[in-house]
Amino acid sequence: MRRTAEGVRWYLRELTDESAYDRYCAHLRKGCPEAVVPSRRDFERMRTDRQEADPREGFRCC
Repeated sequence: MRRTAEGVRWYLRELTDESAYDRYCAHLRKGCPEAVVPSRRDFERMRTDRQEADPREGFRCC
């Protein structure tokens, strides 16, 4: 039962892209261990700004 619940949790986090911050932190630490990891709030701000700068990135019409 627990394994199923963990699988569902993983799937939902991937589906909603909730795990993007975790992947970014792991990537940053692997590539440059001494780099400062941004807070989750800062990460989401950078991500939103990047999506708004390139319309193809965020698939937004306006």
